Amino acid sequence: MVAIPDILGLSPAEYLELEANSSIKHEYIDGEVYTMAGATDTHVTIALNTAIALRNHLRGSGCQVYISDMKVRIKKDEKERFYYPDVMVTCQPKDKETPTYKQFPIVIIEVLLDSTEAFDRGDKFIDYQSIDSLMEYILINTRQPRLDIFRRHDHNWVFNTYSLLEATEDATFTIDSLNFQAKTATIYEDINFDVT
Repeated sequence: MVAIPDILGLSPAEYLELEANSSIKHEYIDGEVYTMAGATDTHVTIALNTAIALRNHLRGSGCQVYISDMKVRIKKDEKERFYYPDVMVTCQPKDKETPTYKQFPIVIIEVLLDSTEAFDRGDKFIDYQSIDSLMEYILINTRQPRLDIFRRHDHNWVFNTYSLLEATEDATFTIDSLNFQAKTATIYEDINFDVT
């Protein structure tokens, strides 16, 4: 996300109308609209690998996997935010009522870029924590094969790291809330870290 807002003072309805007619994506924070950063080949491939693995696992379960073109809406107290997670899973039937955004994700995944990593780990994660349905927040590194998973336990978040650098090619990770387990290498299929 670019640090300086492009547009100030929009209502959520005005933002949604702007976004419906825009050729580029913007995120929304309390009336301020920010242009999204561009992605890299590595970023897109990792997000796609992750979405495909989750979609195959969740097929027929009633849960839906969304990629980076679907917004998540955060509305808590005076806050109103719209973000575009790289991958998001919702199992809440109420989310079918809103075709351009979702409000009840159970898992949110961000694939890290140098330009957005601090925001993804910081303020965005704080915002995501206010989503009552969210059980796991996953950050996937693009510079080395490592996943950081934050899991909600009561009112606290517990941190785990999964890394191929410290394990064998058969290393696995889990997304507990989805009863999902996969090889870490699956997420990094077709990634060459020497050229990223």
